[in-house]
Order: sequence, then C-alpha cells, then structure tokens
Amino acid sequence: MIQLQNLNKVYRTSTIETTALNDINLSIDKGEFLSIMGPSGCGKSTLLNIMGLLDEPSSGKLVINGQQISDYNSKAMAKYRNQHLGFIFQSFHLIPDLSVVDNVELPLIYRKMSAAQRKTLAKSALESVGLSNRVDHYPNQLSGGQKQRVAIARAIVGEPSIILADEPTGNLDSVMGNEVMEILLRLNKEKQTTIVMVTHDENMANMTHRLVRLYDGSQVQ
Repeated sequence: MIQLQNLNKVYRTSTIETTALNDINLSIDKGEFLSIMGPSGCGKSTLLNIMGLLDEPSSGKLVINGQQISDYNSKAMAKYRNQHLGFIFQSFHLIPDLSVVDNVELPLIYRKMSAAQRKTLAKSALESVGLSNRVDHYPNQLSGGQKQRVAIARAIVGEPSIILADEPTGNLDSVMGNEVMEILLRLNKEKQTTIVMVTHDENMANMTHRLVRLYDGSQVQ
C-alpha cells in the first residue's frame, strides 16, 4: 500500500543543514493501522507530511498502490491527495465561519459533483461519527471532541483509502481521546481504511496493529 524506500529529508539554509529523516525504509500494508512515536523534533510529522504529499523527500522513493508518487508533478500530487488521502490534524483546522456540514464538504468541492451530492455525502459522514444533530452548528459551538469528530468526518467524506492522523487525540482529555480512537479503530476494521497515526500517547499506540519509533530522524523500531 505505502512504501518508503531509502527516504531522506534535509532542510538547508545558507548557513545550516538539518537532517529531518535519515534513510527511512518502511512498508505499510493495505488495511493496516500503524502508529509512529518518538520525541518532539524526531521527524514524525515530516514523515507523515511526505506520505500525505504535503512535503517532498530530498531523496528516496515514495510508492503508494504501486505508483511512484514522488515523481508526480504538483498538479498530479494535488489530484491524488484529494482522491485517495484523508487528513486529521491535532488542531482540527476547521474554518470558523463555515457550518459543520460545510466544513465537511470542503474536500468534495474539487470533485465533479453537484452541491446536493456534496451535502448528502457530508451529512452521511457526520452521521457515521455521531454528529448528525450538529450539521448546522459552527465550530465555536462544539467541544474539542466534537471538533475532532468533524475533522474525521471531513477526512472520510471522500472515501479515501488512506487516513493520515497527526496527534488526533493530542488536544483532548482521556475520555474524548478514547472516543476518537474508537471511531478510527471502527473505520479501520469496517472499511479496511489504512491509517497512519503520529502520537505521543503509548496507550493509543498500543491499540493499533504496529508501532514504529523514530529518533533523530532515524527509524529505531
């Protein structure tokens, strides 16, 4: 499903060179739920961003579903990202001036479908995360856990084969965090959605199929 081959990421300025990722080799199977852990600054989010086509490696290959995505141009990457990938962020990234249902619709705007189709799919996604009674609310009317469930609905509305989650429970208390994890585990089990999750929470990581640890940009487990 996802293969990283001899992948490196180096950030350079005129005076300094920083290695964010060092020779990462990783294979993630279809339907796998993988956790990535490590101390702050070890390259976890950089690795997730490269898998999500939000950043490019300095060298090495990224292969998804047998396609060498690292060779795509920016337009092709944007199209692939929209059609195949879903994103969940720690800070929710909801647009405050849009209603819940309009936030969830956003990934569908770039697809050829009517406004009515988008609305139907968005409401269905919200129902799947238990928020069918909140479609007309705004983000400032929701709790942190509800905001993250909206973010999950937005991530799954286009039926992506891969979800990339960066600290999805990081801003939530333990009760809300467990609710979010239950939704992700259900998606993985029922839809066979491949999920890659960055987390600092060992308990959350232990709920997933496999754990990869990074340290100073290198894979140590």
